[in-house]
Amino acid sequence: MTRQPWHDVAEAFLLPLLALSGALLMFGLWVWFGGHDPLQAWTLLFKGAFGDAFSWQNTLQRAAPLMLTALCVAIPARAGLTVIGGEGALVLGGLACAGLPYLMTMPAGAAGTAMLLLVAALAGAAWIALAGALRQFRGVNETISSLLLGYIAIALFKHFVEGPMRDPASLNKPSTLPLDESLLIGTMFGYDVHWGLAFGVVLCCVAALWLGGSTHGFATRVVGGNARAARLVGLPAHRLIITACALGGAAAGLAGGIEVAAVHTSANAALIGGLGYAGILVSFVARHHPLAVIPVAILFGGFGAAGSLLQRRMGLPDASVQVLLGFAFVLILAGEALRGRLLPLAGWLPVRQPLPQAKAA
Repeated sequence: MTRQPWHDVAEAFLLPLLALSGALLMFGLWVWFGGHDPLQAWTLLFKGAFGDAFSWQNTLQRAAPLMLTALCVAIPARAGLTVIGGEGALVLGGLACAGLPYLMTMPAGAAGTAMLLLVAALAGAAWIALAGALRQFRGVNETISSLLLGYIAIALFKHFVEGPMRDPASLNKPSTLPLDESLLIGTMFGYDVHWGLAFGVVLCCVAALWLGGSTHGFATRVVGGNARAARLVGLPAHRLIITACALGGAAAGLAGGIEVAAVHTSANAALIGGLGYAGILVSFVARHHPLAVIPVAILFGGFGAAGSLLQRRMGLPDASVQVLLGFAFVLILAGEALRGRLLPLAGWLPVRQPLPQAKAA
């Protein structure tokens, strides 16, 4: 029996679901080995994420940057690249956002905020585009180069924040000068959720429309499927791949700018919180589909929001949810080995038998 399109769709839902279920089970075992009740941990995990209005606001605020950093992985992945340097693009975007007022007088209000976010996006775009250019013109593996570029970006960030751009008033925690209040991003409709969430949702939708409904997006997906065949039919593979990297980097850089303008008000070490690395997991769970990134980012934002509740009620470290994310990432990667084989193993799809070979005369 030949595989039908719905088989791939079913596996696209089942594999992440099984991986997340397995990660929750392993997290419960880890909690149990530590002398705590896994049932209570699971209950608090979902209560802290989605239990009430306060939990939902905390979850959505944490999900906003995850959507953007996940796009830094998802968009290049559709062009055939595995880019994991979103953390570097994010911190450089935040640094550019905080550093622009050092270079020029900013107009007050929305115009100034738009300039800050634009320069943040450009900084992230240039950084990830560099990884794409190294891949295309020098043959450097983009996974390694983007990761190493991320470390370089963090080093540059610390140099400027703790050196030339340091606010003399920031004693214990080196920071840049705080942004003017008129440049800050406010909250949405009176809730404790900043407008970065709207940026994330809109950009995920725009990315999905671009990939699925435009000739440029279609050409990018063709290059991701087979770059050599794309070049044979005349597609500009180099330009398409570098553009995909730049768009993904722009999303991560924008996330850094939003974190500065909406959360921290200045660039400091709090910006290096692993949001870029968490975006890698979000993208892989979403199978690099921009629309699927939205609910997955909300789910993992909720897990991050529940860490403080686990700490207060059970005495677990606030970072214990990172163990859960680690389990999920390992199982998601392991689940790729079952791609195309899950339904036959479950007995839902007969395994195709090989044709008998003709006997030699």
